[in-house]
Amino acid sequence: MRQELLSNGRYDEARGTKKSAYQGSYTVTGNHIDYIDDTGFTATGDVINGVLYHEELVLYRER
Repeated sequence: MRQELLSNGRYDEARGTKKSAYQGSYTVTGNHIDYIDDTGFTATGDVINGVLYHEELVLYRER
C-alpha cells in the first residue's frame, strides 16, 4: 500500500498493483487526519513519532 498526501488537501492511495485505487480529500488537525474518499467513505489516522496509524494500518514515510 502507498498513500500520497498531496499539498492541495487531496490524497492518492495505491493498493497492490492498482495505482490510484482510492482518491479523496483529507484534513489535518494537530496530529490527527480525517479522510473522505471520492465515494463518501470516511477514515481517520493519527501521526505518532512520524508514523501514520491509519485505521488498522501502520504506514511509514518512504525515504
